[in-house]
Amino acid sequence: MTVRRNLMVDYIDLYLIHWPVAVTPGKAFPFSKEDILPMDFKSVWESMEECQRLGLTRAIGVSNFSCKKIQILLATAKIPPAVNQVEMNPVWQQRKLKEFCKEKGIVITAYSPLGGGAPTGTNKVMECEILQEIAEAKGKTIAQVCLRWAYEQGISFIVKSFNKERMKENLGIFDWSLSLDELQKIEQIPQQKRFVGQDFVAEEGPYKSSIQELWDGEI
Repeated sequence: MTVRRNLMVDYIDLYLIHWPVAVTPGKAFPFSKEDILPMDFKSVWESMEECQRLGLTRAIGVSNFSCKKIQILLATAKIPPAVNQVEMNPVWQQRKLKEFCKEKGIVITAYSPLGGGAPTGTNKVMECEILQEIAEAKGKTIAQVCLRWAYEQGISFIVKSFNKERMKENLGIFDWSLSLDELQKIEQIPQQKRFVGQDFVAEEGPYKSSIQELWDGEI
């Protein structure tokens, strides 16, 4: 297992299928769109199940999988995914996917829980007036409100910072809570997908027309 050797560990905690696509064997990121191939979910998942049985990983999961793709995987899986890692935040709440995963016992891990960031242009999360109002009323930052919201949804999340003070701030979400009224306000925030995954849409690949096809029309 190359990943394990590169990390110089006996096992990894969680091994994920990062996107529901394959690439030409031997090709590494960044790859050309001609190298994007359909993924054989059944055989890939069987190999990952074997990794778990051999103790090479403690858990296996998926990332950027729609309800439909998870259902396809579950139809033949002997070990269900422990996690589905997807973009999720108050401006893109993924309600249908969240409920589906909860029903199947799959934990959601949110990436971009604070929104996009500089490379993707304006950040609709950090600019959201509803979140700003809640943050000011509670004496918290918008980031803390977003992370507390995710925590109260039963969602694990990945938040990155190179700033020591922001790291401390991100941990300051466990000694307070959002009120029912505040949760209802967040529920009413207009939803805006950031469209991560556009690079996998290609005329030569399995998802030819749009990112909607990649997500099986669920976004």
